[in-house]
Amino acid sequence: MPAHRVRFGPTISAIALLVALGTPPARAGLFDDDEARRQLNDLTLKFNERVDTLSRAQIELMNQIQSLREENAKLHGQVETLQYALESSNKRQQDFYVDLDGRIRKLETASPSAEAFPPGEGDAVSAEAARALGDPAAEAREYEAALNLFKANKIKESATAFEAFAKTYPDSALAPNAHYWQGNALAAQRDCKRAIEVYRAVAAKWPQNPRAADALVGVASCQQELGDAKGARATLEAVLAKYPDGSAAATARQRLKK
Repeated sequence: MPAHRVRFGPTISAIALLVALGTPPARAGLFDDDEARRQLNDLTLKFNERVDTLSRAQIELMNQIQSLREENAKLHGQVETLQYALESSNKRQQDFYVDLDGRIRKLETASPSAEAFPPGEGDAVSAEAARALGDPAAEAREYEAALNLFKANKIKESATAFEAFAKTYPDSALAPNAHYWQGNALAAQRDCKRAIEVYRAVAAKWPQNPRAADALVGVASCQQELGDAKGARATLEAVLAKYPDGSAAATARQRLKK
């Protein structure tokens, strides 16, 4: 028995020594793994936060780009609308001046000659007498004078001149145009209530005249200026119902789309 004890004693001591010596490295390795995991978790969290931040920034940038695209498309549409309106206005104005020039030439050709008056009396005929005798050349000159005031940006004076012309020549072929331009002059002065009255007179008295549709568009513009969006829309719809063709209808369609 003693010999048996002596044989196993050193073995037990060696095992105990190995265990004692081997324990610290195992704990150190475990500590190093936990620290590495913690650092890795921290890095992962920071990385995810940065990814989220970049994702939000990218989404916001995409939204801004989309908003800019929509705004650009809107502005492009407005430019096209304004360009179309300007071209239509220039075309109407050119046609009007050509028509006016032709009328004046015809009236001057057909004007009463000096032989219609007794010798010496032709030069003494006053403007009032010419109106009473129905002098078409004088009528055309007065209308053109009023129109020239408008073209020269003398808006107030032109409104007065067109009103005077309309009163002096109520049955003139140029009366619808005179009312229409008077309405334009009043609208330019922001006297929208009076402008609406004058515009409506054109549509009521001369519904078949080309200026009737333009006058109704003028009414809608004044209604919009006065804040009556509902009334303006109703007027534009009336333009399309009564005058479906022409530049006035095209303008009405463009405005109703807005």
